[in-house]
Amino acid sequence: MVKVLGKGAAYLDEIRSLLDRIQTTQAESIARAADMIVESVANGGAVHVMDTGHMLMHELFGRTGGLMMLRPVNIAMDVQNPGPARAGKVKPKVYLDQIPGLPQFVLDRSDIFAGDVLIIGSVSGKNTLPVGLALLAREYGVKVIALTSVAYSSALKGEHPSGKRLFEVADVVLDNCGTVGDAVLDIEGVDAKVGPTSGIAAAAIMWTLEMEIIERLTRRGMKPSVWLSNHMPGAGEFNRRAQEECDRRGY
Repeated sequence: MVKVLGKGAAYLDEIRSLLDRIQTTQAESIARAADMIVESVANGGAVHVMDTGHMLMHELFGRTGGLMMLRPVNIAMDVQNPGPARAGKVKPKVYLDQIPGLPQFVLDRSDIFAGDVLIIGSVSGKNTLPVGLALLAREYGVKVIALTSVAYSSALKGEHPSGKRLFEVADVVLDNCGTVGDAVLDIEGVDAKVGPTSGIAAAAIMWTLEMEIIERLTRRGMKPSVWLSNHMPGAGEFNRRAQEECDRRGY
């Protein structure tokens, strides 16, 4: 066989190994997360997802075969002051983690209530916002599921005043089984490792979790609303009715 792929093949090998590790080591945690979510939904709760800049906010919503009931937590802070640049007068960028009181603000302004479930995604798990949000949400009676890299996070110092990292403050931890630094391959001539695995791992874990949720809800006689591909005949009407049912029942 003619060798077509070089490091690309090595990356795919890493991903296959990663998915095997996830299935072997995370099955119990995924099942616990699914049970937690189903119990919440059965008692009128809602499921929220907050991700700190990676793919979850794009992957999970409005996707064919996915649950309609998931609610994104989008945090946007934008100051627009257009004009020509002035030499020597450039202000440093301000990150969300540097805004005092932001976790409290998020919970105060969102529709997250006691009995709900909040899924927080952060690969490193060390930053102030996800940790602070998890701690405060649990104080409010919200169950927290963390999607993070335990190995990566364990190698880092937490920036939250408590010193905690996300995997230390959640009710259930879903480990993406990634390595420290996330990237897995060395290529000669490149100064850093390449080929991150966290995005694919997050998608795989979350879709596995959704399948478990759908199966459990259906067993209870609680048929959840899911998206039909817009390219399928009758999809518009199907999705409209499904969304109406989801809004009415909460799932």
